[in-house]
Amino acid sequence: MVFYFTGTGNSLYIAKKLDAAPISIPQIIRRENLTFRAEQIGIVCPIYGHEMPAMVKEFLQKATFHTDYFYVVLTYGKRHANAVELADAAMVKAGKLADYVTTLLMVDNFLPVFDMTEETALEKHVEESLAAIQADIQGKRRWRQEVTDADRQTHRQYLDSVNGQPETVWAAYQVTDACIGCGICTRVCPAGCIHLEHQKAIHTISGCQACMACIHVCPEGALVLDLPMKEPNPEARYRNEHVSLAELIAANEQAAQGAPAK
Repeated sequence: MVFYFTGTGNSLYIAKKLDAAPISIPQIIRRENLTFRAEQIGIVCPIYGHEMPAMVKEFLQKATFHTDYFYVVLTYGKRHANAVELADAAMVKAGKLADYVTTLLMVDNFLPVFDMTEETALEKHVEESLAAIQADIQGKRRWRQEVTDADRQTHRQYLDSVNGQPETVWAAYQVTDACIGCGICTRVCPAGCIHLEHQKAIHTISGCQACMACIHVCPEGALVLDLPMKEPNPEARYRNEHVSLAELIAANEQAAQGAPAK
């Protein structure tokens, strides 16, 4: 049994490789009964600011797992920093302890810093790393990835860089006049933060996971980051090549909007 959170498909791709029928966290988190039993239970999610998404932490708080083996795979793009320690802290706070925690390098989809054209051209050896993780999980290896002082320093530097900024700093999005009201952005938002008014998308910052899924999928480029810094390449967007838009919608849609999956 594997639970996942995904913005642009990376973690969904990994979840599908680990389980034939992975379960979307956004689709079940509002259920009353979140008690699960399985021989193995896993969490696959990206890290934002080196930490699990807020919704994943909320799910860990609400859910009860009955399993002999609990594991966590954290996908990331450039630096994982001390993500393993931070994930452990979140799990301890939720009254849980993982048997296995690791990270997996993939395309970095963080638009304020990375050019998606350059990122997708890099060889990140995803399949080789995934094969090693699959072998570990199959063998029920009890292990967590080492965290170094340099990793911790990387996270401290990140915290210094956002010091004084609101917690929602990376969730500041703007909808431009290029919006045609297609509704695709509303359907890939895992938190239901986008709706249509008079055939134009409206983004509500409250509850936003800052996954940037909406920005990446907009066919008109009408959703943009409302930040002082400029994107390296505003024309380039990303979705994992092994994940369709229909799969992203099925994973994240919170209410039917009537827009076709393309």
